[in-house]
Amino acid sequence: MCGSNRCGCRHDYPERGWIQFLMLRILYEKPMHGYQLLEEIEEKSCGCHKLEPGSIYTLLRRMEERGLLESNWEKTEGGPDRRVYNVTKSGVEALRLGLKSIAQRKLLFDDLAHFYREHFEKKNGGEK
Repeated sequence: MCGSNRCGCRHDYPERGWIQFLMLRILYEKPMHGYQLLEEIEEKSCGCHKLEPGSIYTLLRRMEERGLLESNWEKTEGGPDRRVYNVTKSGVEALRLGLKSIAQRKLLFDDLAHFYREHFEKKNGGEK
């Protein structure tokens, strides 16, 4: 597992757009309640992104209002009931389209990174 000091991130909170794709991806694999989702986001981001519980529940409610998620109450023994979130068909389609866009952008960024390495990294001290 990677630690938060090694990930190289320079900000505390991710942009809302991609955090929603990450939430959809996690919930697509396994429906879960909000606190579990907080832990999964932190783990998948190598500790770089720790959302506040209020923030994640606000995002979950908004995503549910937009039809991307649905939730049901789960009874627990010895504790409070929990709201478990599932991705809807609309959520799956939004995830598919969003990830397609991310994959296309990654190709562009990979090309730009390759250009950088070829033309600026360690070549004549990095200067042209």
